[in-house]
Amino acid sequence: MANPRVARVTEIIAASPKSFDDAVQVGFARATKTLRGITGFRILEQRVAVVDAKITEYRVKMEVIFVLET
Repeated sequence: MANPRVARVTEIIAASPKSFDDAVQVGFARATKTLRGITGFRILEQRVAVVDAKITEYRVKMEVIFVLET
């Protein structure tokens, strides 16, 4: 029988001046510095910041899923 696992989900918001994809990469890189056992992400929301009719920042709100250590 396989060992039971318990996962936790936490939300983070990450931003980048380049793109949504880069914002996801920024968020992932930061999450890996403090969370162990990451098994996935879910993008909940995408937004942009606009200044003077130009996009200045791409933002993503993500759920980070990680397995709790036993």
